[in-house]
Amino acid sequence: MQTHTRAIATACSVVFLFAACSGKSGQSDQTEPSFKENWLKKSEIDPDRRVACADLNQYVNAQWLAENPVPADKTRWDSFDILNEKSLNDQRAIAEAAAKNVNSAKAGSPEQLVGLLYAAGMDEAAIERAGFDPIKPELDAIAALHDTPSIVRYLTDAFARGIEQVFILFRMADYKNPAAQIAHVRQGGLGLRTPDYYAKADYAEIRAAYVAHIARLLQLVGIDTQSAQRQAEQVLAFETRLAKVSLSPVELRDPQKRYHFVSVAQANAITPRLDWGAFFKAQGADIKTGFSLAPAKFFTEVNAMLADTPVEQWQAYLRFHTLSDAAPHLSSAFQNEHFAFYGKTLNGQQEITPRWKRLLYTMDESIGMALGQLYVQQHFSADAKKQARALVDNLRAALKTRIEKLDWMSDATKKKALEKWQTFLPKIGYPDQWRDWSGLKLKAGDYFGNRNAAAQFNHRYQMSRIGQPSDWKEWLMPPQIVNAYYNPTDNTINFPAAILQPPFFHAQADDALNYGGIGAVIGHEMTHAYDDQGSQFDAQGKHADWWTSADRKAFNARTATLVKQFDVYSPLPGLSVNGTLTLGENIADLGGLATAYDALQIELNKRPALAKLKIDDDTQNQRFFMNWALIWRQNIRPEALKVQLNASLHAPAQYRAIGAPSNLSSFSEAFSCTAGDPMARTGDAKVKIW
Repeated sequence: MQTHTRAIATACSVVFLFAACSGKSGQSDQTEPSFKENWLKKSEIDPDRRVACADLNQYVNAQWLAENPVPADKTRWDSFDILNEKSLNDQRAIAEAAAKNVNSAKAGSPEQLVGLLYAAGMDEAAIERAGFDPIKPELDAIAALHDTPSIVRYLTDAFARGIEQVFILFRMADYKNPAAQIAHVRQGGLGLRTPDYYAKADYAEIRAAYVAHIARLLQLVGIDTQSAQRQAEQVLAFETRLAKVSLSPVELRDPQKRYHFVSVAQANAITPRLDWGAFFKAQGADIKTGFSLAPAKFFTEVNAMLADTPVEQWQAYLRFHTLSDAAPHLSSAFQNEHFAFYGKTLNGQQEITPRWKRLLYTMDESIGMALGQLYVQQHFSADAKKQARALVDNLRAALKTRIEKLDWMSDATKKKALEKWQTFLPKIGYPDQWRDWSGLKLKAGDYFGNRNAAAQFNHRYQMSRIGQPSDWKEWLMPPQIVNAYYNPTDNTINFPAAILQPPFFHAQADDALNYGGIGAVIGHEMTHAYDDQGSQFDAQGKHADWWTSADRKAFNARTATLVKQFDVYSPLPGLSVNGTLTLGENIADLGGLATAYDALQIELNKRPALAKLKIDDDTQNQRFFMNWALIWRQNIRPEALKVQLNASLHAPAQYRAIGAPSNLSSFSEAFSCTAGDPMARTGDAKVKIW
């Protein structure tokens, strides 16, 4: 449900349960079931069940929302954040223990790396004494720039050290040959979230605050007020020019627009002032026949800016972004200024996140798999992994049946869809093979240096994989992250360990809660294989058209109705959900919830006693939908919600709670909703896709 890495084309979160784990799958059970885990508190639910037919989110969550405001150090508070807090506390205990034992840990081991980075990152006195000394060499290098070739050399060298400027570089599968890993070079370089922030009158105040922030940050490194203001305005002008040729978030959802394979010669024709052969040689990357450069118009403009933009303006831009990237890791003056704009002004956060949490976020990005290796040793058993895998298999079976029964799809396209279903690779909990950290050298007491060393180490690792065969078993997200994702280029569904907990999953909860939680998430990730983006990739992960034209037309007509449904939702005055931007996630929610419901019915049919069971006077079918709503309970600050509406692929949580159920007859039947109830869509307004 949230993306963790730009290499993931589509992502989302969650999973599921039980009978297959209990040994009862396929057996009739006439005994009265008993469950020890129940996180659905009847005292929080509206006593009037008819409210569910008006607004399922309010029925399940209204009291919780009233009693759980957003904490001062957060921009939102929801089920994911609560579970994330648990993960952070677990990680903290691991990191603190590693820091205490760092001298006795094996050199280069996960224990030593985690201990060294955490201990150095928590040495606030040393970080405060250092001020901005750690980035003075970088600032000096920028100050020494004098012409276009020197700017190109600087950019090339910075990337080789793991520092991205102007554009972004990563490796992932080739859309046309997914068996091979290639370099992807894509637009970047903006300090604000989307191109709209630079152009629309609605964001004039944000732009003014941004310029003021840039100036204040520059002043912290000794630049006088007048010069800082001038440079800040130069930075905004520089980024505005980039924004004009940048794809919007909606456009970036189109695989054809974010992939453009070129040879080095073709790339050099687009950017004659930037030699891509020399660039990739410096990165240690073997690009073989070529790489993806997208969008071409962005890089054409970068080339023009290398020629016509004054060196002084380039320096201002590079200086600010160097400072902005480093600020959260420097002394408190820099940390506070970074928070004042990106935390408070943009997202409404009232207090800065505690240092230990910010440090763990940094560690998850830099040595996340090393920390994750220690995390799963304590918090995720082999048995839990086995149970979750059994649940995934149940959902897969239910999805297969749904595909086979589609009444709008031809047999020819169904055959291809089932081929894709057959090649799903589920990955549960953590990697089978942990990453080798040999060669990463960290030093006691050098937080900023350690962070840089990890960034360069990771960059070299990524570059070394370019030109190599794809590894379908590779993980793009560490196991301590509360999330899940689908990767279309290898057709994998991925469920990190940290999400396999209440309110998503527990082996001693009733099936309804597990299927309405993790089951719906598993279904969600599987459905991503068939959303408007995933459906453009075949069973081998190749970007290809495997549809008949009539079937694609029918699919587009159905998804257009879902776009209209979400376009109507308006959580803030004058701002509505972008149904096109959020379409992939909304398709996945609808298909995932429907598939999870089917899987629950299969289980209930096997176990008549469970099918008849009521808990707190609620049936299994009712509890299924209630837990779906519960996982989407969320309070969010208006500022953060505004950013989400503009930039996120995910609709606000309140609409995810109601959007999919309102299209399902099974929901209306569970709560006895009738035509005319807001949660009981009928006729052309009712969406059914997968």
